Amino acid sequence: MSEQPLRLLLAGEGGIAGVHMRALGEIPGVEVACLVGGDEADARAFAAEWGIPEVSLDLDAALARDDLDAVILATPSPRHAEQTERVIASGKHLLCEIPMALSLADAERITARAEASGRVCMVAHTRRFNPPHRELRRRLAAGEFHLQHLVSETYFFRRENLNMQGQPRRWVDNLLWHHACHSVDLFAWLLDDPEIEAWGSRGPDHPELGIPMDMSIGLRSRRGVLATLALSFNNRGPFGGFYRYIGEEDTFRAFRDELEDHRGESVPLSGSGFLDQDREFVAAIREGRVPEASFSSCLPSMRVLDRLQQSMASSLA
Repeated sequence: MSEQPLRLLLAGEGGIAGVHMRALGEIPGVEVACLVGGDEADARAFAAEWGIPEVSLDLDAALARDDLDAVILATPSPRHAEQTERVIASGKHLLCEIPMALSLADAERITARAEASGRVCMVAHTRRFNPPHRELRRRLAAGEFHLQHLVSETYFFRRENLNMQGQPRRWVDNLLWHHACHSVDLFAWLLDDPEIEAWGSRGPDHPELGIPMDMSIGLRSRRGVLATLALSFNNRGPFGGFYRYIGEEDTFRAFRDELEDHRGESVPLSGSGFLDQDREFVAAIREGRVPEASFSSCLPSMRVLDRLQQSMASSLA
């Protein structure tokens, strides 16, 4: 007997929602049955593009349905914490885009509720699933590679409030809790070290957006491995997250799903970060197990971000 299709509710019609739709289209037995949008015209256009049969603007009404099994939250970052609570209360499985919250207090509260729910609750920390980072974590664990310094560069041009497709945003992005969150979590996960030392400084706030446009962050593991994070919303390109692994045996450069050694030669890898991430969410539901990137496994990086926020605030005092 074939498995019943897993029926998903997608909340959000922005840039990352399309990335999830591409990934989910490659996973057998998955159906995105309903879209909950923030803007009706945008939501209906998105649903028509991706063949989603139903559109709603009412998250609570959609969550009350018993014919939907799980939710992917791809909504604005400031709404993640309170929407996560509503999804968990509905009894549905959840994949929440990062950041899970914009404060440590909110992150700790929703993590406790996720752990008590008995449902699959996962955070979309895609870096954990990108093949270059998984391969280097494997080498670290096997003693084949000894990391000395991870250098992370996160670059976008956001002097106007635009999303990843260059379209106007109705909310303001967060360089620390969203973008630095990727690399802080990656560093802790790579080294299996939840006790990361952290310090940082920030540049001036944007006069209209009210957010810092540049950050410099330092991290150190308990074993003395360093990470340096440079983040900017002032950079004109290229855009994205670039990683340099400086180690005893070699230096590697990672970007998305590709890895090169110090000679610029590609390291053969297979897989796709977004696809493997969403596949893990579906597999954890079907197998009744805790997923990789569970809420509790991601909470240590939120504590580091909280310390960084305090460090940056004191640096401006």
